[in-house]
Amino acid sequence: MSDDDLRKNGHGGDGAADGDGDGADDTDRVLGEVGPRLRRIRKERGATLAGLSAATGISVSTLSRLESGLRRPSLELLLPLARAHGVALDELVGAPAVRDPRVRSEPIVRYGRTHWPLTRQPGGLQAFKVLEPRRSLEPEPRVHEGYEWLYVLSGRLRLVLGDHDVVLGPGEAAEFDTRTPHWFGSTGEGPVEFLSLFGPQGERMHVRARPRSS
Repeated sequence: MSDDDLRKNGHGGDGAADGDGDGADDTDRVLGEVGPRLRRIRKERGATLAGLSAATGISVSTLSRLESGLRRPSLELLLPLARAHGVALDELVGAPAVRDPRVRSEPIVRYGRTHWPLTRQPGGLQAFKVLEPRRSLEPEPRVHEGYEWLYVLSGRLRLVLGDHDVVLGPGEAAEFDTRTPHWFGSTGEGPVEFLSLFGPQGERMHVRARPRSS
């Protein structure tokens, strides 16, 4: 299975960018909720507009317009208000909750090998958990742009890279420039489960591969 196939099939719509219009609507909605939130926080603390004005240096008329939505909130206004109320700036602007970080994906089966996507954003570094069944295949090294990292979870993985022919066991890893002719797969001894990360850029993992026993 090619890296391009995985990139195309390994991700759903989560990574799709919203349109410009949707982004503007979201911004207007968030800013429109700031005024009522400012009023609620002030009343919960029993503060008056005059007292808040004295504490922040913001005029009473500006504070009133902010709370009524007639004045667009800005960082210069919200920072002193956050300090005066003793709250985080996020609480004033109602920052959206962080979405569930867990990646849920369906396995992709290609050419007898099963891939579970571990990343959901398109482009950049891609990560997969891979299950290679027990089978005997003739290595067919190939080249493409990018860089790849492999980490064996269980079983034994054969890696042919240029003039090297090595076997990686559990806990072992390998890294290589994919412009070097390469192939990896089953040793024929049993199934192997491993992690695969690839992409044109990314921080290299410093790893070692154990030479194949003669």
